[in-house]
Amino acid sequence: MKYEFTIIVPVYNEEDNLQRVEQELTNYMKIATKKTKILFVNDGSKDKSQQLIEKICTNNSDFTFIQFKQNCGLSAAITAGFKHTNTELVGYIDSDLQTAPEDFNLLLAQIGEYDLVTGVRSNRKDTFVKNMSSTIANGIRRAFTHDGMDDTGCPLKVIKTEYAKKIPMFKGLHRFLPAMILLQNGKIKQIPVQHFPRIAGEAKYGLWNRLLGPLIDCFAYLWMKKKYINYEIAKKN
Repeated sequence: MKYEFTIIVPVYNEEDNLQRVEQELTNYMKIATKKTKILFVNDGSKDKSQQLIEKICTNNSDFTFIQFKQNCGLSAAITAGFKHTNTELVGYIDSDLQTAPEDFNLLLAQIGEYDLVTGVRSNRKDTFVKNMSSTIANGIRRAFTHDGMDDTGCPLKVIKTEYAKKIPMFKGLHRFLPAMILLQNGKIKQIPVQHFPRIAGEAKYGLWNRLLGPLIDCFAYLWMKKKYINYEIAKKN
């Protein structure tokens, strides 16, 4: 059966989580509503993540990987995943598994009418500082983009690949995926998903990344929006 859906899993120093990632995604593929494959994107990890990824991929043909020579950041990892996807649909989940792979089925159930469906983390299990900084950052971003999204940082999304491949890469991209779909005249939707505390490994973002960084990225987005060219091909041979 031909694959229909690719899940991108960015990885940066997540050796303590990868065994659980393998198990959770293997379990999900048994109940997935679309024939699913997994694409690890190793963002220049300095621990044993690559060794574990290669072992997982050797043992399971539904798992594949690409490895960066050096750390380039989450946005680069997601964009590389988009470019290496050859299925009709592409998804994204963080390797910390604070969201549940099974909730992809909720997003997939809505994607037919939409071009991006994103999760909204219900009852978030993060620290007060992380929750507050995220709330403020989302408010700032909405004021700039008018995308209407409450939680663009939610690491659970499904996108039609034809739209994902047209998204230009820039630092902070992962916070603007819905807005970039709107620039293509696409339709977007958000639905509630589960959220869990981080069990292993360390968070990669501090207050700067969650609050001040996104504010600067908003100005970059405005520049890009002004310069963005949206085209449709009428005929080809």
